[in-house]
Amino acid sequence: MTQLLLLLVAGYVLWSLLNRFWPRKIRRDVSRLSKEGDDEDAGEATLETVNDGGPLKPQHRRLALRDRRLWPKPRPKGPVWPRPPKRKVMDMDEATRLFAGTLRTKDRQVRDLLVDEQQLDRYGLPEWSGEGDIAKALNLSVARLRYFSIHREKERVQHYVQFAIPKRRGGERLILAPKRELKALLRTLNSGLATKLPVSEYAHGFRRGRSIATHAAQHVGKKVVVRLDLKDFFPSLHVGRVRGLLIALGYSYPVAATLATLMTEAVRQPVQVGEEVFFVPVGSRHVVQGAPTSPALANAIALSLDRRVAGLAKKFGFAYTRYADDLTFSGDDVAAARALIKGVQRIVHAEGFALNPDKTRVMTQRGAQVITGVTVNRELGLSRRERRKLRAALHRAGMGPESAPKRRQLEGKLAYLSMLNTRQAEALRAAASR
Repeated sequence: MTQLLLLLVAGYVLWSLLNRFWPRKIRRDVSRLSKEGDDEDAGEATLETVNDGGPLKPQHRRLALRDRRLWPKPRPKGPVWPRPPKRKVMDMDEATRLFAGTLRTKDRQVRDLLVDEQQLDRYGLPEWSGEGDIAKALNLSVARLRYFSIHREKERVQHYVQFAIPKRRGGERLILAPKRELKALLRTLNSGLATKLPVSEYAHGFRRGRSIATHAAQHVGKKVVVRLDLKDFFPSLHVGRVRGLLIALGYSYPVAATLATLMTEAVRQPVQVGEEVFFVPVGSRHVVQGAPTSPALANAIALSLDRRVAGLAKKFGFAYTRYADDLTFSGDDVAAARALIKGVQRIVHAEGFALNPDKTRVMTQRGAQVITGVTVNRELGLSRRERRKLRAALHRAGMGPESAPKRRQLEGKLAYLSMLNTRQAEALRAAASR
C-alpha cells in the first residue's frame, strides 16, 4: 500500500513538471473566423495552437491555466446515428454572462484563462475565482454586482456625477465622481484589492507616506532638472489595460473583466429618445478621475513605465521620480538632458502613453527649478515670490478682521510650507507676529 501511494505521488509530481515545462498544445478550428475587413479566407480550414499549463508569456510567471469546458470538443471519426446528446458543461446563467458583450474580446489567448492561485499568493491579492467571490467580498448579491459591472450602450441611470473644474493654466479637468452606493463599493474594493497592487518605488503620488515633498526632495541642488508630463494620463488607462493587468496578476478572464468594468467608466452624454433620456458613451471606458480606485490603478499600470524610465535615467546618471502624470529627472550633466528626453519619449510611446510637448521643461540653476509647485534650487520650499505673497496675506490678516474661512486658508498654506521647509514657515510666522 505504501509503495502504491509513493508511485501515485511520484506520478503526480512528474505530471506537474511536464505541464510546467512542456505545456500541452490545444488545437482549435478558427476557419469560421474571418479576418478583419476580409471574408475571403472565411471558408479555409485553419487551426490555431494554444498553450495550456505553461507561462502565459515568455519569461512570465503567470501560468496559462485554461477552462477545459471551453476547449474544442472531440468530433466523431465517422457518421454516428442517432447523434448522442450534447453534454451540459455550464448552466444558462453562467453561459449568458460568459458570452455577454461586456466579456467579449478579440484576444482568444486570454478568453478561457482560469485563476492562477500561486500568482495571486505572490502578490498577496484576494483569491476570487468568480463573480460570487467578488459579490461576497463587497457584501452584495451577484445580481447587484452585475448591475454595476455591465457595460451598457444606453444607461437609464447614470452611476457617476460628471462635472469640470478649471485648471491652473487654463482649460478644464473632467471629474467623474461615483454616486453614493457605487462609491462605497469602490472604497471597499480599493482597500481590499487596489491598494495591494504592485507599485514601483519611484511613484510618489497617491501613496501613504509619500507626498509632493518626498517627490521633490530627490532633486534638490542638482545642476539640471527635467520635467515631463504625460498627456491625457487617466483617459489613456482604458478598460483593456486594467483587465490585462489583473489577468497578469493571476485573475481569470471573467473576474478580471468584471473588476475592470466595475472600476472604469466612459464619458457619457444624455440623449433623448421620445420621452426617455438615455446616457450614451462618447468614448471607451477608462480609469476616471474621481473614483476611489483610480489612483492605485494608475500607479500599478505605470509600474513597467517607471522601471524602464528609471533604468534609462540611471544610465545617464540622473535621478527619477513620478508624481501622477509628472515625470521628473535631475542630474549634473546638462548636455545629456536632450538625449535623455528622446530616450524617455521612446519608452513612453512603447508603454502606451504620450508626452505633452507643451509642458516639457529643462531647468538649470540659472533660473528657478520648480517641481509640482516646489522650488528645489538649493533647498526644498516655495519660491521667493510665493513667500512674499503669503507674507503680505498674513500681514493683511493681522491688520484687520478676517473671516474664518480666510484664516483657515492661510493656516493651511503655512502648514503646507512647514511640511516643505520648516525654517521658511517659522520666518513667515515671526514676520506676521510683529
